[in-house]
Amino acid sequence: MRSSAFRTKSVEESIRDTEEPEHGLRKSLTAVDLTVFGVGVIIGTGIFVLTGKIARDTAGPATALSFVVAGVVCGLAALCYAEFASTVPVAGSAYTFSYASLGELPAWIIGWDLILELALGCAVVAVGWSGYLRSLMDSAGIPLPDALSGTHDGHFGFDLLACLLVLALTALLVAGTKLSSRVTSVVVAIKVAVVLLVIIAGAFFVKAANYTPFVPPAKSTPGDTGIHAPLIQLMSGYTPTTFGVLGIFTAAAVVFFAFIGFDVVATAAEETIHPQKDIPRGILGSLAICTLLYVLVSLVVVGMQHYTELSTAAPLADAFKAVGAPFFAGTISFGAAIGLTTVCMILLLGQSRVFFAMSRDGLLPRFFAHVHPRFGTPYRSTILLGTVVAVVAGFTSIDELAELVNIGTLFAFIVVALGVVVLRRTRPDLPRSFRTPLVPLVPALSVLASLWLMLNLPAETWIRFGVWMAVGVAVYYAYGRSHSRLNSASAPR
Repeated sequence: MRSSAFRTKSVEESIRDTEEPEHGLRKSLTAVDLTVFGVGVIIGTGIFVLTGKIARDTAGPATALSFVVAGVVCGLAALCYAEFASTVPVAGSAYTFSYASLGELPAWIIGWDLILELALGCAVVAVGWSGYLRSLMDSAGIPLPDALSGTHDGHFGFDLLACLLVLALTALLVAGTKLSSRVTSVVVAIKVAVVLLVIIAGAFFVKAANYTPFVPPAKSTPGDTGIHAPLIQLMSGYTPTTFGVLGIFTAAAVVFFAFIGFDVVATAAEETIHPQKDIPRGILGSLAICTLLYVLVSLVVVGMQHYTELSTAAPLADAFKAVGAPFFAGTISFGAAIGLTTVCMILLLGQSRVFFAMSRDGLLPRFFAHVHPRFGTPYRSTILLGTVVAVVAGFTSIDELAELVNIGTLFAFIVVALGVVVLRRTRPDLPRSFRTPLVPLVPALSVLASLWLMLNLPAETWIRFGVWMAVGVAVYYAYGRSHSRLNSASAPR
């Protein structure tokens, strides 16, 4: 069985690997650190941009309910992640969980998926941060040459700021996870303060009339055609509805992507001092905090300005301008720019941990499975991936590839939910400090909810995702399977 592509790596084996001096990560994180990481990666431009766009085009004032629905979907997945991360406190997140429950090939596939998801996510965020900073520099009279401002409108260029940001964060992550968490804490504090400022200051400009009707009458939409149309539309002819009760769920499929990132907390399980208790607290706590903030912000913005008048580019900032409070508009833009640095850093952290775990298992070159003798971080994988992401962010216009981040995340949710059920049946004896309630009901609901959101993504996204997965399977059979440490013919440990 050990030569099969579906051989599993026991939880005990995974934990023993973390005890090897050269291949074990330093434990330095607490529940507070993990919660800060979660909030830091979840709250990005989504809260500053998506709120107004969805309210105006899809759900109206009921956008708050869409955030609640999306939060529940993520909550179902978070319960599954919390059980796994506390039971198998090893770097790698969904990859490690899949290895223990579903087998090596499924684990490889999800690891390959996570590498793409987190790399593209980091690059997309870096490009977005660069845009904010260039805007601030233009306002200060320090414009960058077009050749150093990235690829835009068909004109080739190198995004110098995005590249430098990723390289700087790479150096910070090499220097230590605890140091990274301290920097993150400061930046997250600023970001949350800006969000609270929006909520408190905006509340004074709310008009009750703007909430009427709270659920606008439903409207049918023509929808896209061909591979640009949602997969479910091509499969069944179903066309998403805007506004009305169904519009709330259509909007939830979009605002869900503002929650992406809480799963990255699980990648730091091995670096947590008390993972059995602190990982569930970090995952569920950060998700609860962000859901509450999203709901409050959406209620404030639609109360300040009627949903039909909201802008889509910068709805929060423009709403404050509309009520004669431009100071807050500038503060929001500053908070968005500052906040994106933590999103970028934590995505890079998660990616390097997945790569490190796969290397430690021999599925990728073991050269990258060494930790720094002084800092205790996976410095080789961090430097490699940081350099690759910096180049991607600098040279590539990847707006169209951003949806690959979404489909990759949802795929990971499905695999983790299935893994919880399988591990409950195959290893009921394992000590579980946190148990997902109502198994198999909660995992089943998580799978169905994630699959529904995946089906609402364009067919072209599915095609790109399928190509990446096919390449991954080829790499596994060409290298990973024969070099795996579970392979009896592989090199000794």
